[in-house]
Amino acid sequence: MAATLMLPNSPFKLSHNHRLSSSSAATHSQRLLPLRASPQQESPPEGVLLEQNEGIKKSVKVLKDAAKTRKVGSEEVLAALSVIEKAKLDPSEFLQTLGGTESPGRTWMLVFTSNAGLKTGGYFPVTAVQRFDADAMRIENGVYLGPLGCLTFEGRFSWKKRILAFIFENIRIKVGPLGPLQIGLGNDKDREPGTKDPFFIWFYIDQEIAVARGRGGGTAFWCRCRRVS
Repeated sequence: MAATLMLPNSPFKLSHNHRLSSSSAATHSQRLLPLRASPQQESPPEGVLLEQNEGIKKSVKVLKDAAKTRKVGSEEVLAALSVIEKAKLDPSEFLQTLGGTESPGRTWMLVFTSNAGLKTGGYFPVTAVQRFDADAMRIENGVYLGPLGCLTFEGRFSWKKRILAFIFENIRIKVGPLGPLQIGLGNDKDREPGTKDPFFIWFYIDQEIAVARGRGGGTAFWCRCRRVS
């Protein structure tokens, strides 16, 4: 089974042969309304909110179609990512949806990446899988090359509002039928990850897809997948 990995400053990739999780029927009941305005701000007119919600729903559908078929045009995907970024949805349930409620968490396949500013982008060509464990606050990024082996990075993460910062602690290399070789990266295990480390800013997460921007400014989206071993 192929897989792509996310290096310390880049996201994992996943095989386009993966299917969306069967739990998609129980779609996350995420609110599509933007964050509430502060007392000093006036709430947008109801018509504006309805139009924004409709735009978000259409954009989410575009991304889900892209994850399933990989045939949606790049410009359409970029436009959908832009709409979702600007919506600033309530992130209060993001972490639980991303990483589940118990170990080993949930796995996600990288589908599409873009550069800073959403000017260009494309489907990720390699299989890359990322696992988030919200219970243990652990992260794993892996590239899986079928019978050739795999390369994974594993470490810990912190969560604040919508920002997930992470530090990799070790790397595992597996070649063919040989057992994996683990190498420690020498990072301080007592230090909490912060924004000086690699991080993701999450804009949307439901039971099927997730959208985030990396520290380098590029935006990507993932689809839920089965765990790769």
